[in-house]
Amino acid sequence: MGLFDRATYVASAHDLEQLPPDVGAEVAFVGRSNAGKSSVINTLSNHKRLAYVSKTPGRTQLINFFALGDDRTLVDLPGYGYAEVPARVKAHWQNVMAAYVSTRHALSGLVLIMDARHPLKALDVKLLEWYLPTGKPVHCLLTKADKLSKSEQTLILRKVTAQLDTAGHNASVQLFSSLKKVGVAEAEAAIGRLFETKVA
Repeated sequence: MGLFDRATYVASAHDLEQLPPDVGAEVAFVGRSNAGKSSVINTLSNHKRLAYVSKTPGRTQLINFFALGDDRTLVDLPGYGYAEVPARVKAHWQNVMAAYVSTRHALSGLVLIMDARHPLKALDVKLLEWYLPTGKPVHCLLTKADKLSKSEQTLILRKVTAQLDTAGHNASVQLFSSLKKVGVAEAEAAIGRLFETKVA
């Protein structure tokens, strides 16, 4: 049975005060609006609507928790960077996400989802800066890789890996395509390792 086969919805939170108890091991999925985060979660869980997929960026406005069994939880954080979201909403989610990724004890790893054609945008870098002091690992999925040629894939993988290494991140990087089911086994294995590297 795969890591995500038993994924079941547990709870949603709008504010830090609404988060479930800070126990067990959590791996959080985060990324810019329309980077393909919901599609990744649905592909990994082999479930069409575990995470809501929308053609309208900025639709995920809650932190959603999915139990995987054995005290492991998948956390779906709101997408960021969508221009039409009101400034007060942006500010709220910036504060919530900064606090969550930097102070959540149960968080054992982060999965940063980026469009392979547009990786490491300013807000991706900012999120990683909030997370860096924790020393916890991050696994980057470069999504929509099917839209790049093989040579472009190789180049972007090398470039992103080098940038993360230079910045001092405990990071791994891979190509992924929900459409072509590319990188699914690799992603599941990497995320499984994130659950196993809980920092005390």
